[in-house]
Amino acid sequence: MGRVVVTGLGAITPLGIGVDAFWEGLTAGRSGVRRIEHWDASALPVRIAGEVPGFVAKEFMDPKAALRMDRFAQFGVAASRQALEQARLHITDENRERIAVVMNTGGGGIPTIEDNVLTMHARGSKPVSPFLIPMFAPNMASSQVSITFGTRGPSITGVAACAAGVQAFVDAVHLLERGDADVVITGGTEAGITPVAVAGLANMRALSRRNDDPAAASRPFDLGRDGFVFGEGSAVMILETEEHADRRGAAALAYCHGGAYTSDAFHITAPDPTGTGAARAMSMAVTRAGLHPSDIDYVAAHATSTPIGDIAETKAIKIAFGDHAAKLALSANKSMLGHLLGGAGAVSSLACVLAMRDGLVPPTINLTDPDPQCDLDYVPNVARRLPVRAAIANGFGFGGQNACAVFTKA
Repeated sequence: MGRVVVTGLGAITPLGIGVDAFWEGLTAGRSGVRRIEHWDASALPVRIAGEVPGFVAKEFMDPKAALRMDRFAQFGVAASRQALEQARLHITDENRERIAVVMNTGGGGIPTIEDNVLTMHARGSKPVSPFLIPMFAPNMASSQVSITFGTRGPSITGVAACAAGVQAFVDAVHLLERGDADVVITGGTEAGITPVAVAGLANMRALSRRNDDPAAASRPFDLGRDGFVFGEGSAVMILETEEHADRRGAAALAYCHGGAYTSDAFHITAPDPTGTGAARAMSMAVTRAGLHPSDIDYVAAHATSTPIGDIAETKAIKIAFGDHAAKLALSANKSMLGHLLGGAGAVSSLACVLAMRDGLVPPTINLTDPDPQCDLDYVPNVARRLPVRAAIANGFGFGGQNACAVFTKA
């Protein structure tokens, strides 16, 4: 089949609408974490999040169709439109059956479920939306992308908690390798910042409680970290076989080599503190890409800003890369975006492609007092000029799901 190339990018993130807003904010070290504005969080112990500002669904899709989509699906459609436009991919009767969609998520339409439960509790069953089920179903981001753009190849959804966004790229490459499609619209999307979801994560003690200083709340690898910040958003790429891209004259932004998954088989929320499962995912991914650990220059770390998780990932990277671990540049985009759950790994993958394109590695902000157990090069606080030949994106999810995707410079 040959290689898989990236030809288009799209992003909806707490740093703004579009890839340019995302990358400019990320490399500038700007935080997108703020006080929650979309609903009243004053009664909750956590009142901050990485909400997407200024998103208007009707700018990307038919207004009537948007009303029948949950916000996570709207994000997926919007980011897909951006990616298709950059790739200059026109979907026609001649190619639509060879274009697939893989749009992963961690939870699906959580706001739709919560709103309708409250409606039924307050007013009975009659006002419950007839679109409740097709709005909250996790597969609806993939389905709505397919419906909106008229693709008729496979439409797939993986629900893998915080590993979902990375797994999307692994599954997309598998589709292309099997010959099931020539092009895949792929990524991750999430929009689950609701009162119940925030309360649940807060009661789990998973979230930072730095309500008075939102921009400093997410601080991966810092000794003062106290949990992650809930975020929302989407990142999408157009992947296609190199032969198909060459035929239509599309420019390759990067190569995507797929990757690998593993499981910790350890705990429903905590990572294996030894890091062995995550290390195995990284090692398998690099080997499957035909690379040596020393070929990797940059790691877009999972790095949630949890006390246990950041140490476990540091251990995993040392296991997977050995002596080369000390030479890697790592960074945590969650320090600026918060944790996008099912969208997180897709955003990290996007950061890999852009870092290779520009020779610029984004920073890990708020890293002012490094944890002695986190002793690698996390590119603290200021972006760094660095030629990046190859990069990996990590995604580790509740339930012990680990995923790693590999990208190389075009």
